[in-house]
Amino acid sequence: MMRKTLFFICCALSIQLSAQTSQNAYQQRDALAEKSILNSYEARNIGPVVQGGRIVDIAVNEQNQKEYYVAYASGGVFKTENHGITFNPVFDEIDALGIGDIALAPSNPQIVVVGTGENNSSRSSYAGSGVYKSTDGAKTWESIGLEDTQHIGRVIIHPENPDVIWVASMGALYSHNEARGVYKTTDGGETWNKTLYVNDSTGIIDLVINPQNPDQLWASSWERTRKASNFKGNGPGSAIFRSDDGGNTWNKIVEGFPEGKQVGRIGLDVAASSPNIIYAFLDNQAETKEKKEQDKSDDLKLQDFKDMTVQQLLALDDEIIKNFLDKNNFPKKYTPQLLKKEIRQGKYEPKAVANYFGDANAALFNTSVVGAELYRSDDYGDTWKKMNSYDLDGVYFTYGYYFGEVRVAPDNPDLAYIFGVPLLKTTDGGETYARIDTIGDVHVDHQALWIDPSDSKHVLLGNDGGLYESYDEGANWRHINNMSVGQFYTVNVDMEKPYNVYGGLQDNGTLVGSSKSIPNRTAKWERIFGGDGMFVVPDARNKDIIYTGFQFGNYYRMDRSSNDFDKITPQHDIGEPQLRFNWRTPLKLSDHNQDIVYIGSQRLHRSFDKGDTWESISPDLTKNLPQGNVPFSTISTFSESPLKFGLIYVGTDDGNVQVTKSGGGDWAKINNGLPANKWVSAVFASPHNQAEVFVSLNGYREDDFSTYIYMSEDYGQSWKSLKSNLPDVVVNDLIQDPVNPNLLYLGTDHGTYISLNKGNSWEVLKSIPNVATYDLLVHPRDNELVVGTHGRSIFIVDAKPLQKIAGNADLKVVLFEVDDVRHSYRWGESRYGYLKPYLPQVNLNYFIENAGEVTFSVKNEEGTVIRSWSSSAKKGFNKEKWDVKVSYAPKKKKAEGVYNFIKKGKYTIEISANGQTDSQGFEVK
Repeated sequence: MMRKTLFFICCALSIQLSAQTSQNAYQQRDALAEKSILNSYEARNIGPVVQGGRIVDIAVNEQNQKEYYVAYASGGVFKTENHGITFNPVFDEIDALGIGDIALAPSNPQIVVVGTGENNSSRSSYAGSGVYKSTDGAKTWESIGLEDTQHIGRVIIHPENPDVIWVASMGALYSHNEARGVYKTTDGGETWNKTLYVNDSTGIIDLVINPQNPDQLWASSWERTRKASNFKGNGPGSAIFRSDDGGNTWNKIVEGFPEGKQVGRIGLDVAASSPNIIYAFLDNQAETKEKKEQDKSDDLKLQDFKDMTVQQLLALDDEIIKNFLDKNNFPKKYTPQLLKKEIRQGKYEPKAVANYFGDANAALFNTSVVGAELYRSDDYGDTWKKMNSYDLDGVYFTYGYYFGEVRVAPDNPDLAYIFGVPLLKTTDGGETYARIDTIGDVHVDHQALWIDPSDSKHVLLGNDGGLYESYDEGANWRHINNMSVGQFYTVNVDMEKPYNVYGGLQDNGTLVGSSKSIPNRTAKWERIFGGDGMFVVPDARNKDIIYTGFQFGNYYRMDRSSNDFDKITPQHDIGEPQLRFNWRTPLKLSDHNQDIVYIGSQRLHRSFDKGDTWESISPDLTKNLPQGNVPFSTISTFSESPLKFGLIYVGTDDGNVQVTKSGGGDWAKINNGLPANKWVSAVFASPHNQAEVFVSLNGYREDDFSTYIYMSEDYGQSWKSLKSNLPDVVVNDLIQDPVNPNLLYLGTDHGTYISLNKGNSWEVLKSIPNVATYDLLVHPRDNELVVGTHGRSIFIVDAKPLQKIAGNADLKVVLFEVDDVRHSYRWGESRYGYLKPYLPQVNLNYFIENAGEVTFSVKNEEGTVIRSWSSSAKKGFNKEKWDVKVSYAPKKKKAEGVYNFIKKGKYTIEISANGQTDSQGFEVK
């Protein structure tokens, strides 16, 4: 038997990887957070929880199954100790909340190892910072190296010796590097050896161990390279390897398994009851092309125009042309008369009609890829056989890179599950399949599955919609959706009281819920639309009118009162290049007139009638770079000045920033002084100064994690960096407060920052986890900052105290507004003996310039102090809790005063510190 053997031995030289820039950046962020004046500043999470979020792995303590961990693609790690009734985040203090894999030591489940950096290679698969270990059940963590690996495919811990750990590294996503392969440690992570390496664009995506012989392991390599404009998820580097000496050396084992450029991602699993049986789930990217069945009707067809002359077109009957235009969904403006008129004028030739939707020749064929295939070996991987007896269409479609895992029942080697858009089960070793995710409102796009080793009918499932549990092999499911882990792309608000928050989510459509929402307590959020939810914009005059849609510019105007939908995406004219829409295509309504809608493709489009008709108000504003298999050279962001109609800034994904002051009459490129060729993540026209504009760029899609944020005070003619004391971190959004021009908000791949001095320095908003912040806005009436995160749902921050402090260096001590109190005669009492008494509390939020002692005094209407106390405060924003008690004079002389709950009336609270005072009035009603 022919075998290709690949040996990678580290020859007594241990590899300790140098720290990645991201780890240094986190250390800077941590130091910044420690001295941040916002350490005590609150942000409240409003959910939602109903939709779940993308789970990448599930790890169960098999000695105590009430305890298990759920790892999210970009939301960190959560732990339950009561079988999923409640969960708590246990990884929030680590510098990377994107997770690749999690493992518990079989010999000691208190030992938990997490590999950071999601391995799915999607658009929002954030780079990790290596591997972390806990020895106390996730209470504390330590970094154990491999910081440069960026994306971890799998973590395996030796079943008997927890100091022996194997890690499969995929390496960088958007660039080539050598920090990929299989790594092994025998000292708990003190040192690592790289024992399997293929090349600098091929990593290890999966790794499994023989449960009866821990010296035997199998690994699958995956060649993949992602760029902003292209994704290649297959190549000759993809293969299967086996080690028979504990992962020290490896042999390629591909007899009977496909080889070559078509081999994509491979998922592996071993049958615990018969470890000679191995399954390999392949994404086969081999192209298949077959001629489409021809339309045999006499109707006019696209290809008929390919060789048609002008005279032939002009001779066609108008009714025939009309039927053709309607049937093929050409823009409504095209009538037979207009088509013939433009042909006569020489505006385009008949073949332009044939090619309107793309290459007319290519349209004659159905081109697809083989897709999902399941292979099995019954001899430890020596030979392989394809098992599926029919094509597994509809499992992977063309994006098998996003799935690629298989799980085998621990007690039946013929019972296996494969993950794709649907979840399929086979009971005959892979020959036939049944779909099992249709009962129990189960989301699609499956990512993780744990099978109970003591009862294989009991399974836990993780997918893009969260966590599910079944006790009958997937026949029925319950959704455990109690974690705020939504991956939001955008957020928006309306003007209701209280206002509602809208958002578009990864693979979970668009949702709306109250700004007063409390996760797991208040009403569930409402689903508005499906797909990957993108921009969602309610009409400020009528909350029932909403503009929303899904990826690549598919937008609709909907009337929620009647549930009517009208597609409003602009279309190109015949003879013009096809429109290119970004994955996260920006759509906005004008601040000057809510009937005016803007959408960006490679051009900026404007509608004066709510999207019914469109005009392009720009040429191609991008660099019009060559296209790959992902739309590129598109508008990624734009901003219309709220101060002047027609003043619009546009940013593109290929690095252009342009401005028009005339509503599109002319455009000027304003890139000078900005880093070249970076993705423009945000432009923001100042609400205070027409000439002022802010821009953020990011290098995420080049594995460049530097900070690029700038401000211009002359319409973009010159730029000033606002990086200041920020660590290097990828920036997604930068906005200016609508009330105070000195107040800036920054959303990054690792948390949220605030500047109180227009970017001269930045403070970490520590109350929001170290999660990607995608979108920011300040409610125009309530002055609350709404923060959309890509992994931990939505947070709301009261901006009013920040608005008061920002730019005001003379404010040394400030007590912020105190809410009125509703009096109750039942304060301090409990209705029943087994209930805790109701004890009211008032939050006193304040700011002091320097740390020190603070004195609080409560005065009645006569100015008499009826309660006074002191407290220690940190520099910056603080919060004191007052029990609503005051002292009343004793009836007898020399008797001590007593503290009772305050009575109805008007009062003043005064704060004193460092010789400065401030006060606020409030009423007990």
